[in-house]
Amino acid sequence: MSERLWEALDRHLPAAIELRRELHRDPELSGEESITRDRVLAAFGVASEPHKVAETGAVVRVGGPGPAIGLRGELDALPVAEATGYAWASRNDGVMHACGHDVHLSALVAVVRAIDEVGGDFPLLAVLQPREETYPSGAQDIAANGVLVKEDCQAMIGVHVQPTLDDGVVACVPGAVNASSDEFVIVIEGQPGHAAYPHLTRDPLLAAAHLVVALQAVVSRGVDPMASAVLGVSSFSAGDAANVVPGTARVSGTLRSLDDHTRDLLQSRLRETADHIAHSHGCVADTRLTVGEPVLRNDPALAAATNARLTARGIEVSRSLRSLGADDFAFFAECWPSIMLFVGTSSTERLHSPTFLPPDGAVRAVAEAMLSAYLGTCDALTPPDTLTPSP
Repeated sequence: MSERLWEALDRHLPAAIELRRELHRDPELSGEESITRDRVLAAFGVASEPHKVAETGAVVRVGGPGPAIGLRGELDALPVAEATGYAWASRNDGVMHACGHDVHLSALVAVVRAIDEVGGDFPLLAVLQPREETYPSGAQDIAANGVLVKEDCQAMIGVHVQPTLDDGVVACVPGAVNASSDEFVIVIEGQPGHAAYPHLTRDPLLAAAHLVVALQAVVSRGVDPMASAVLGVSSFSAGDAANVVPGTARVSGTLRSLDDHTRDLLQSRLRETADHIAHSHGCVADTRLTVGEPVLRNDPALAAATNARLTARGIEVSRSLRSLGADDFAFFAECWPSIMLFVGTSSTERLHSPTFLPPDGAVRAVAEAMLSAYLGTCDALTPPDTLTPSP
């Protein structure tokens, strides 16, 4: 059965590569992916009626009834102006598939076509997920929708390109592989006035400047050095005129960690530091926290079985990749045994860059990783009732 699946995958890859170029040419932003969804559904060519979920997403069963394995592809692109110069570059000004989602989707189509043609030990649930790049999370909506429970999902698989790995190398590491991710905005309110009379003002800009520096100590002096964490300030704004002390200042950024204890610590220390620094300058801080993705943890049994399949296929496996990047696939991993694989593209350009464009060969590499993960998950789920979804 597995050899027939690999042969079928080879047959469907040329069409998948052409689809990748079409998807790349016509990207859609988060929450606006209905055309992309329908194009991919048409490319699946399966008889099953799709479940429309999360507004612009869909779930499609491939194969007969019974316990199934979910395989995700992300639909959305980023608000990035493409600068690759390729003939099939984005025609949607200011929108680009700069994170490889076009590659993931087209590879998913090849895998779906192969399993639909040959069959497999478990039916496949092709999950077309919207809003991976923004809040509210499309994965969280699908996980809460109930459709995967209704379809008897037993496990979830995600695959993502990763330019820090060499071409064709795949990482499927057990345990935490991606960080939790929260976003913050801190607005500091002061007393505005003339810049020539600073003693009559309460300067929020100065307070915010001290805050940016003080926040660096939250990780360097507050987090166990053996733990991984990021508290990053990425924007700072205050004032419009050279001779006016502004009334407000605003800083924003991200919190990342690989364990729940550190995540809680970062959130509490962020608020405490903002309050104390603002108060020391006669100002008031309003900290607004958007709680995002949880830590993404790979199921050890699924990872081991998948690594065995990758090795049997002759695919080089990396056993070290973990990242403080985040992915809302983590919401699936909270509910079902799950694995996220990273596939190397060996690029000097990084994810979310206007010049990030994996070669066509990445479609094959991602499709082979997906099929290896499907086969490995089938191995780990035999007998079918070995794993069941959480309530």
